[in-house]
Amino acid sequence: MVQLSILRPNFASDKDPAGRPEKIVRTRKRGAVRHRPSALIEFLDRRQVIAYVAAIGAGIVLGLVAPGAGESLDWAINPALGALLYVTFLQIPTRDLARSLRDRRFLGAVGVLNFAIVPLVVGAMFAFLPDDQAVRFGVLLVLLSPCIDYVIVFSGLAGGSAHRLLAATPLLLLAQMLLLPVYLAVFLGSDLAQIIAVRPLVEAFVILIVMPLLLAWVTQTLALRLPLARRVHSGATATMVPLMVIVLLVVVASQIPKVSGSLGDVVAVVPFYVLFLVVMAFVGRWVASRFAFDNPGRRALVFSGATRNSLVVLPLALALPAGYELAAAVVVTQTLVEVVGMVVYVRVIPYLVPPR
Repeated sequence: MVQLSILRPNFASDKDPAGRPEKIVRTRKRGAVRHRPSALIEFLDRRQVIAYVAAIGAGIVLGLVAPGAGESLDWAINPALGALLYVTFLQIPTRDLARSLRDRRFLGAVGVLNFAIVPLVVGAMFAFLPDDQAVRFGVLLVLLSPCIDYVIVFSGLAGGSAHRLLAATPLLLLAQMLLLPVYLAVFLGSDLAQIIAVRPLVEAFVILIVMPLLLAWVTQTLALRLPLARRVHSGATATMVPLMVIVLLVVVASQIPKVSGSLGDVVAVVPFYVLFLVVMAFVGRWVASRFAFDNPGRRALVFSGATRNSLVVLPLALALPAGYELAAAVVVTQTLVEVVGMVVYVRVIPYLVPPR
């Protein structure tokens, strides 16, 4: 997944239909945090899509040209992913879980869209996916998990309500952790037991998801009281783009040698990812109209239904047993498709969901 941009949408107002970005300036009653990114970080941030595509391309080339070197990067995957997830979770207002419960109508719409309608859309596509179980598992893993990070940025850039999505992220993360195993069992049935080795998945979940999440929560709490923790919190966000580049390069380069004979199956899922983005734009607009939201709320809901959580579920795909390496490649492929799709969304959604 792409990470939260240093150039953020204007969270202070949902009235700006253009959703023009502004430099982030965070203030709190206790211990204000003020952070202006360096020129280099701003440069990388403005070109992050190009950087991510370049990282994936470089990983493919390295994995094909020097497969031994690519596979030797396996050791770097978990540390890089752990660091990236920690920085990602720093952006989630875990301390403000109670605040996220206030806008119940928006939370209800987000829940219906992501946990009732999206599974139906995925179910309609499921029968047409390639027969390879690793491919199917990877597609289910990523499409059934709603995004919790850069959806806020892209929604804001299109004039969506960034603060509503930000407030909803803790509950979205919790809900998908609880419901994803249920959805996988429904879609795969008895085949799920053949795919999943419980211990590696639990270890990956605890080490790469739970621990970074808890560490981020501790950092957020300490940042209210300690200057050093505030500096750590502020500085960590500047590493998001470089960390994402490293993760994409390392994961792709290390996995390509393992799946080089089945790249056709990976490419075959691209049309499904594109179709998902197209369908969810219209489905999201329809759901938003049923709940009668204002314009920023409608656009935010469309983005929530379309963006997926590939970063958080990638450790689970990497923890699958031998023979299921394609699952991780399928998850990373969704990232590439979605990055391009979000650039299109930012331009198209204001026309699809015009001001009333």
